[in-house]
Amino acid sequence: MSGVWVDAPVGPRAGRRVTVAGCQTVLVLVPHVVAATRLFDVLELLKADRRVQVVCTVPDTRGISWGTHEFLQRQGVLTLPWHQAAGVEFDLVLAASRRDVEHVLGPVLVLPHGAGALKSRRLDGHGLDRHELMRGGRVTAAALVLSHDDELRALTRSCPEAVPHAVVAGDLCLDRMRASLPHREAYRRALGVGPDEVLVTVSSTWRPESVFGSRPELYRTDAHRTAVVIHPTTWSVHGPWQVRAWLADRPDLIVIPPEEGWRAAVIASDRVLGDHGSVTQYAAAVGVPVDLGTRAPVRPGSLADLVARGVPDIASALSSRLDQAAGLLRAAMYRLLRLPEPASEARAEPVAAHHV
Repeated sequence: MSGVWVDAPVGPRAGRRVTVAGCQTVLVLVPHVVAATRLFDVLELLKADRRVQVVCTVPDTRGISWGTHEFLQRQGVLTLPWHQAAGVEFDLVLAASRRDVEHVLGPVLVLPHGAGALKSRRLDGHGLDRHELMRGGRVTAAALVLSHDDELRALTRSCPEAVPHAVVAGDLCLDRMRASLPHREAYRRALGVGPDEVLVTVSSTWRPESVFGSRPELYRTDAHRTAVVIHPTTWSVHGPWQVRAWLADRPDLIVIPPEEGWRAAVIASDRVLGDHGSVTQYAAAVGVPVDLGTRAPVRPGSLADLVARGVPDIASALSSRLDQAAGLLRAAMYRLLRLPEPASEARAEPVAAHHV
């Protein structure tokens, strides 16, 4: 789409062909598929509001974004070229990464794109560092979403200027998984898993020390049915053909697409075999038994560390607002939009039973 003007309901030509006029415009900043899946959870909270128009953009300033445009196209969402989106003021900007937020105009709400805002693996920082939160002497986010009160305490120490912008809203992804637990049997049927079969999901984050990078033998067992969840960055860097080719000697594997389906697979599973990535932490948080196939160095006290040590209540460590995220996030968005909230209840919906 680069170099093409999209006749969109924003910008100087906004009025030409618009049917629903006078909307508040929301820009969704989508640098990669991981952010996209988290952001589309939040967009569910804006559905059916004719006062709101949503558009997306994929920043072209850095990194690999293979599959991101394709994901947005499948969703049917209007996508603006980056050069156009960066030159228009929006009523709200949604981001699940702090990358490039300083290049867009409008109040920015920043969400974590994994389990928690405190990054699990980093030993040299915790993800709420001052240099990541400020540009030109100011806090870039109008609303900085945190999952837990512990994160707010860490933010108070690292960047007190950002505390007035913080919103402790819990974790919508976790809340949706909790809402999905009654649908476990439907997910198993969608995956083609019989009632007497054992399903193990092998989950991998990215980088060489991940399960997919370092333990290929875990994908080659006849002891049970195996679902495969691989971090979207791996799919982007190596390409879907290559990822599937590396698994082609086991055609019985249930390979979960990178965009969605991992939550249903986790809930359908009898066990998750993973690493220090977020999927393993979410699995533990909803009560699925977890084993670790690798043990990379992680920050003491992080969610990954708690899972590795077998701490029993991961859910309360991940979110201090369990089952409240939908209401808190919607309230924060409408506050920034300067609109009254819809009268309907905001709630976390169960995830769809995806066929693979």
